[in-house]
Amino acid sequence: MAKKRRPQTKAAAPQIKDGEIPVVGAREPCPCGSGRRYKACHGRSAAHAVTELVQRPFEGLRGECDWVALRELVPAATVELKLKDGLPEGVPSVTLATVLPMAWPALRRDNGAVLLGLQNDTASGDLSRDLADTLRRALAAEPGTPVAAERAAADGPRLQDLLDPAAPFEPQVHSGFEFWVEDAENATGEVAASLERANAAAIPTARLDGLEGAYWCETPEKNHLRWVMDHPEEKLLDALARLHAAGTSSLGEGTRLVGSFRAHGLVVPVWDLPSGTGADDVAKPAAAFAERLAAALATDAPLTAEERRARGGLTNRQVTLS
Repeated sequence: MAKKRRPQTKAAAPQIKDGEIPVVGAREPCPCGSGRRYKACHGRSAAHAVTELVQRPFEGLRGECDWVALRELVPAATVELKLKDGLPEGVPSVTLATVLPMAWPALRRDNGAVLLGLQNDTASGDLSRDLADTLRRALAAEPGTPVAAERAAADGPRLQDLLDPAAPFEPQVHSGFEFWVEDAENATGEVAASLERANAAAIPTARLDGLEGAYWCETPEKNHLRWVMDHPEEKLLDALARLHAAGTSSLGEGTRLVGSFRAHGLVVPVWDLPSGTGADDVAKPAAAFAERLAAALATDAPLTAEERRARGGLTNRQVTLS
């Protein structure tokens, strides 16, 4: 007869609270002392916590609409970030960048300045937590080194915990990626070639002054206005349908509201513009549209049959980016 396994008593395992259990490799013994591998013990709850999708990762940050635009729509842009507790010694500045060379998550420059890349794949379902973890590691990195991607702890801070909530969020859109290097004019060799390739692929883009989340872009066949809005989705679609049915959803002659994206919990209406329409040309019509939209958002009357058809058309042309 096989010998019975002696049951392990609770006293045999160290009494460690869940919040104190460190993150280790999936195949390593769990630090709680259970004798099981981490992935089969406390790693289960940790993995669930970091993979659970956060629909609006930038909610609560200043400029949420611009955060979404820079993540999904804008090729080259930077924003100076302010930290709640100020900059650590030896770090003269922290700058958010749409993308960095080699798709690095972050970079600590030779002078100690930190660049944080926004357009990167992340390890969990909470983009804000992943970016905050990268930022913390960049602040402590050796000057002159890039920061690699890592899985953030499930209970780690988010951007909302690290950034100064009172600081403005003011994107600066660039025509190219010269901000990658400190002396772009004198770049040579592979650095110069990399910059040339990146600049050639970038779509000309401009932010409309005074309209958060509104970005004009130029493509070979026609131009577009893509406008990230933080209104509740159902209410916004109703309002857009009212304007579309009334013939007031355009931004002037030759322009047309063609549909919308959905990105990080927000809706992004998109207009087609004639190829000759620049960012300055569309600024005033867009501001006037914002006033019409505000009036439509304030209306609670049921949609008419024509407005429901317009709404159906907009919904059918909606594309989810994230």
